[in-house]
Amino acid sequence: MASHRKSRPVGTRVAGIRTPALATAALTSVALLSQSANAAPADDKPSLEEVEKKVDDLYRQAESATDNYNAAKEKTTKQRKQVDTLLQDVAQRTQKLNEAREELGSFAAAQYRTGAAAPDTATFLLADTPQDYFDQTQLMGRLTSRQKGAVDDYVSEQSVTMKKRQEASQSLQTLTETQSDLKTAKATVQKKLADARDLLSELTAQEKARLAAIEKQKQREAARKAAELAQQQAAAEKAAQEATTPQQSTPTAPDSSYATKAAKALAFARAQIGKPYVWGATGPDSYDCSGLTQAAWKAAGVDLPRVTYDQVNAGTTVSLADAQPGDLVFFYDDISHVGLYIGNGMMIHAPKPGAYVREESIYYDGESAIHSVVRPA
Repeated sequence: MASHRKSRPVGTRVAGIRTPALATAALTSVALLSQSANAAPADDKPSLEEVEKKVDDLYRQAESATDNYNAAKEKTTKQRKQVDTLLQDVAQRTQKLNEAREELGSFAAAQYRTGAAAPDTATFLLADTPQDYFDQTQLMGRLTSRQKGAVDDYVSEQSVTMKKRQEASQSLQTLTETQSDLKTAKATVQKKLADARDLLSELTAQEKARLAAIEKQKQREAARKAAELAQQQAAAEKAAQEATTPQQSTPTAPDSSYATKAAKALAFARAQIGKPYVWGATGPDSYDCSGLTQAAWKAAGVDLPRVTYDQVNAGTTVSLADAQPGDLVFFYDDISHVGLYIGNGMMIHAPKPGAYVREESIYYDGESAIHSVVRPA
């Protein structure tokens, strides 16, 4: 605190009493320290609005990281199947090679018994190929056509097996790298969720009540926007029905086959309402956002990709005004969230950790959060 001191006269009065300069400086320091101690918590502690924004951002980041985790997990599953298939193929080919090698060894032994140059077992085993060995021992000329064919088959099979082994080795390396990515993505999700929980745990009961009030206000505004969209869509549909010219039918209205599929997808989604959001989950007991939309459309016979940034390309983009039940509504610039549109500005979605599958306005996080609408079938 010495750097904040100003030069003072030798004697100063405090409460009518003359005190030495040193005592005055000490009292001044105590006062400043007291002010700093009282001000620090207020200065350092974020506002409730800042906490809310930070928590929302962390949940969004966790959801984006969840998509990375889902993609890595899906990739790992495919690669593991490929590796298992390759290893099984290599094992079968190796067994055939061993059997063929034994047969070729019997050819060499037979030639030895008939007087050809004595075969050296070590030479046979260390030769680059059986062909090299038979050439070296000048036995090829004495083999029958069947025996020569066996040698040729062995050489060909050995070459293929070596390539398969290299392929399996490379696939194993790739699988190891993908598993490392999976581990990193999982750790990222867990860290974001833990940070969000820590922020919320620091709130007082009064602050939590205020936060709930802010959330209710947001929900009321979202419901109002949803009602506006429902009115706009209803007006557009009525205008289309009242059109006298046959050609003036709405071009974006889904055909009956889409409506049938969408109804199945929505029926499935509604049956999941109340189930918890769990990152990386695809059902049947819990879901993340893209896991729910994937499962819903699978129930309608349509296969969607696993993650949001692939699902957004799995169909035809339509305007929000033309959104129909069953369409996918994507959110945020990084396309990290998705819900299933049910009409009237509402959707069914798996919102975030700690929440449950529910119906909610597509404006739940504001109009600017909506990225696009896609018709998947």
